[in-house]
Amino acid sequence: MWSILLMGLAGLLVGGGLSFRQQRKPLWVQIGFYVLAAMSLLAAYLLTLPGN
Repeated sequence: MWSILLMGLAGLLVGGGLSFRQQRKPLWVQIGFYVLAAMSLLAAYLLTLPGN
């Protein structure tokens, strides 16, 4: 259940990063959103491993 929510959060973060790219916001903001999305996907993957 949590992995699905984290994947959805990652999708929202990637969408936010793309939105900030279109708005010509600073690059560090876009990179921050992409890094948070990657961390969310990693957490979702780790929750699917056996033993959790």
